[in-house]
Amino acid sequence: MMQPTRVIDFVDAVAVYNDYPALAGVTFSVDRQEIVLLQGPNGAGKTTLLRACAGLIPVVRGSAHVLGVDIAIDRESIRERVGLLGHQNGLFAELTIAENVDFWSTVVGATRAERDAAMQRMSIDGKLANRRVSELSAGQKRRCALACLVVRRAEIWLLDEPHAGLDAKGRDEIDLILKEAASAGATIVVASHEVERAQQLASRTVSLVAGHVRGVS
Repeated sequence: MMQPTRVIDFVDAVAVYNDYPALAGVTFSVDRQEIVLLQGPNGAGKTTLLRACAGLIPVVRGSAHVLGVDIAIDRESIRERVGLLGHQNGLFAELTIAENVDFWSTVVGATRAERDAAMQRMSIDGKLANRRVSELSAGQKRRCALACLVVRRAEIWLLDEPHAGLDAKGRDEIDLILKEAASAGATIVVASHEVERAQQLASRTVSLVAGHVRGVS
């Protein structure tokens, strides 16, 4: 059976965060293996849309489907299939780099070779792998979070400012990883203020303003 082409499909979706309609009737869709850029000023709703796609914020009106699941009804079942990298990295501060990546490897059943490859790819292997996350620089934490995302093999990658804290080499490596992930079957949605860099990756740019989609290019 062929997999459906459309993996994210929001129609007039409203999501409320802290009693505020952070998404105020968003119509937004993404096809399998697309790389889509979310663009807009701070407070436009980019982070909320990513979190809604990950099933972390409820959609209270309109319709919202992710991987064929109606997330207005069921937000739990998609979470293992979707990887979200937000501003906070989502790491266990008192564990080492290796222990953090090991945790996600165990959750998804990844092999040790896959774990090692992800850590090597993000330049956090060797002696650095035994350092606690609480001792790392901002860039090293970002690399660890990205290695965890890589090893999870998510069907949809939701990335909020993925280049933050990385040097030029690290940013170029992220771009290459995203291209390879999409070629291998993943779907990627990126929120970024680095528009010029992100537009080189993305097939489409979706502009958000005040919780509404204001344009697609």
